Amino acid sequence: MTVPTVGERLAEIRRESRLTQEQLAERSGVSVEVIRKLEQGSRGTARLDTLHALARALEVSTSALLGDASQAAAQGEPGHRQLSLAEIRRVVAPVRGIDGAPLVLPTDAPPDLNTLRRNLHAADRVYNAGDYAVALRVVPPLLVNARAAVGLASSERQDAAYDLLARTQHVAGGLLIQLRADDLAQTALSGALDAAQRSGDRVVAATVIRTMCWLLMRQGRIGESAELAVATADEVEPRLSRATPAELAGWGWLLLSAAAARARDNRPDEAADLIGVAAAAAARIGDRVPASDHLMLVGGFDTAKVQMQRAEAAAVAGDAGRVLELSALVPPVPTISTSAWRRHRLDLAWAYAQLRRYGKATAVLTHLRDTAPTWLRQQRYAGDIVDTIVTGRQRAMTDELAELAKLMGGAR
Repeated sequence: MTVPTVGERLAEIRRESRLTQEQLAERSGVSVEVIRKLEQGSRGTARLDTLHALARALEVSTSALLGDASQAAAQGEPGHRQLSLAEIRRVVAPVRGIDGAPLVLPTDAPPDLNTLRRNLHAADRVYNAGDYAVALRVVPPLLVNARAAVGLASSERQDAAYDLLARTQHVAGGLLIQLRADDLAQTALSGALDAAQRSGDRVVAATVIRTMCWLLMRQGRIGESAELAVATADEVEPRLSRATPAELAGWGWLLLSAAAARARDNRPDEAADLIGVAAAAAARIGDRVPASDHLMLVGGFDTAKVQMQRAEAAAVAGDAGRVLELSALVPPVPTISTSAWRRHRLDLAWAYAQLRRYGKATAVLTHLRDTAPTWLRQQRYAGDIVDTIVTGRQRAMTDELAELAKLMGGAR
């Protein structure tokens, strides 16, 4: 049996709703030309936010449009890549011999676990700063050494060695997601989960699952992302009266991941409920900071991040005014998680652009360009916002906007 395409599903549901293409365009804010090309199958891959807008207008879940063809909503590779993935590919997916051992092994003994742990924290800081070129240089040898450390660790140190390996693979997976190397990211995260299970640390395992949910959502597999996040959150739900900050943060991140997926699947009430539960976990943490060995994994979960998620849900729902209201309650500078704060600033820029406050939107994006240009270039969301500003302005482009448009050429 032939699986219907996204366009075929869209046309079928639109006709069942007794809407013309023009009427659906008016309701959804998606142009008639885009709808026509989607239904004709001549547009190629469809962006997830476009499908969500159409689903919202048709009063169905986004999954109803995706169906078994959900991969059609996945984000593709950029048109050109300035950052080479050759080395990290060799390490994340090594060539193995008939006995299963990697053909390429480190020539020197790895540093001790404490040294490797310090190196991992340094690599994580580079990654979260958005300096992916440096991260691509430091993560591969760190991963090679972490694997070697597992093989050399004594029985008493095996849990610690696997914990280090899980965290290293997790950083590699997050980096590869940012660079849109989804298949490699899946391989890295699967290895991270295996190592986390061997270490016995459920906070590490839950955090890896959270990143897997992020990957699934970027691929358009929003239903699976939500189900995985909810199931894992139920599995690791702590007792609030005795839970550590790390346990609360790991659980809270899963709730926010589920909320993000539910919002994109046109289920705003469920998303709001999940955010509300996450808010209770953040309030319970208060000013307590997770232990240093868990901070790298679950840092950034606090009341500010919960507020950012509320703003994101409003952006997904298309309510620009509400985004501005909620953003006013978010600190104007990063608190713990720089990456989460940057993602929130894109929602703020989107809201300004939707309200035709193009100068404000450009200012937000320009600040992101000045502080994290490599990160910004990888964000297709940012590219869409720049397109909105460019096409909506009545005046000639400013120098700042022209530079943004040039930078975002690699994200299209």
